[in-house]
Amino acid sequence: MEQQQYIDCAEKVLYKTYNRFPVVFERGEGVTLYDTDGQPYLDFGAGIAVMALGYGCKELNDAVKQQVDKLFHISNLFYNKPVIEAGEKLLAASHMDKVFFTNSGTEAIEGALKIAKRYAYNRGMSPDYEIIAMKHSFHGRSLGALSVTGNDHYQEPFAPLIPNIRFAEFNNLDSVKALFHGNTCAVIMETIQGEGGIYPADQEFLAGVRKLCDRYDALLILDEIQCGMGRSGHMFAWQGYGVKPDVMTVAKALGNGVPIGAFLASGRAACAMVPGDHGTTYGGNPLVCAAAAKVLDLFQEKNMIEHVQEIGAYLWEKLEELTAKYNCIAAHRGKGLMQGLEFTIPVAPIVSNALLSQKMVLISAGSSIIRFVPPLIIEKKDVDDMTVRLEKAIKEAV
Repeated sequence: MEQQQYIDCAEKVLYKTYNRFPVVFERGEGVTLYDTDGQPYLDFGAGIAVMALGYGCKELNDAVKQQVDKLFHISNLFYNKPVIEAGEKLLAASHMDKVFFTNSGTEAIEGALKIAKRYAYNRGMSPDYEIIAMKHSFHGRSLGALSVTGNDHYQEPFAPLIPNIRFAEFNNLDSVKALFHGNTCAVIMETIQGEGGIYPADQEFLAGVRKLCDRYDALLILDEIQCGMGRSGHMFAWQGYGVKPDVMTVAKALGNGVPIGAFLASGRAACAMVPGDHGTTYGGNPLVCAAAAKVLDLFQEKNMIEHVQEIGAYLWEKLEELTAKYNCIAAHRGKGLMQGLEFTIPVAPIVSNALLSQKMVLISAGSSIIRFVPPLIIEKKDVDDMTVRLEKAIKEAV
């Protein structure tokens, strides 16, 4: 079947909530994707920061295959070995106290919000307790996650959402202070804003919010769904700041393509919920947890954090050169292998040119920013290759 036939079939059967690019991918190897015609594409999107270990990772594939022959699923009414193993390894990497495995990042956000509300309930707070979130944030598509996503475009079609959410300016501590009061039960933010434009938190800002939460006995929730799992050059981005959250969410690269997420809690938040407060049918099942446990092993065995620091610095250098060279590039931001270029022109044509003519996968963050979230296993030669192709795509667009 030709690619266009696949695309035509997809348009007939799939619910139209995505404007997909006209490519049908069939397989991947390392940092390369192949379409149904066998054409190779350099991947600098990693399935939106998911495929940290790249495609076709034999060690991970073998671990999943072995689990397939043992046990796919058993309900959370019982224990299973992979969930215990994955939990121990994730807590060791994060230095948190308790973990709950979910099916996705959005579900992890829902659990984190429930911890905040339950914590406030346990304290005997008034039912009108409030949560402070950040403008230009993104936390997911479910109603709870949308409620703390600071973007009217995403929220408006689904109002009314959860009440008593107040939005502050990211990296503006005074704007957070202005919203804090006795009924504030939590602050939720991304340690590095992704969809909002690749904005890392300032050290003073993150530390200041932590102090405010301590002063008001509120919980600090850090969303590490995209920026976690080594992408910033630290296993979790907050570790580079030395500011520990009460609750953290993680997903994406945790399963390297296997659908798994988690919310983790520490200290006072770790015992906020009790049996019956939360649950999931598939979350934490043996198959996905076998994958997550192996991913965490491979991060250590392959020294991924050190590798990201080295290659992230090289990517920064190359993107700085592009920024200096092209007037249409207004800014360059990010950490590790989560970086972005802000353009003075719409980036959709550049992303499209990169895909269709240069055979390279790039993704945007909004209408004016290209984000670079490649597999963490990329090498300097891949950065060089990307730079050449990106320049050609920019020239085609301008």
